[in-house]
Amino acid sequence: MSKMKGAIVVNTDRCKGCQLCVVACPKDVIALVQKKVNVHGYPYIEPARADDCIGCAACATVCPDGCITVYRKKVEV
Repeated sequence: MSKMKGAIVVNTDRCKGCQLCVVACPKDVIALVQKKVNVHGYPYIEPARADDCIGCAACATVCPDGCITVYRKKVEV
């Protein structure tokens, strides 16, 4: 049986920290970085628990600025 493993890449320069992706993530993988800001002065999101990502792409779907790219691969269990 195989399991899906996911990974997200965030374009931090475009992220405005709206947190829609944080709410949409079913596995609570994404978190807002409070202490860092991007070149535009916005706090941005990053994968806080990257190992839990299942690659569902809910975060990328709700992102209004298209900042998130999702990668998926099958992992044999």
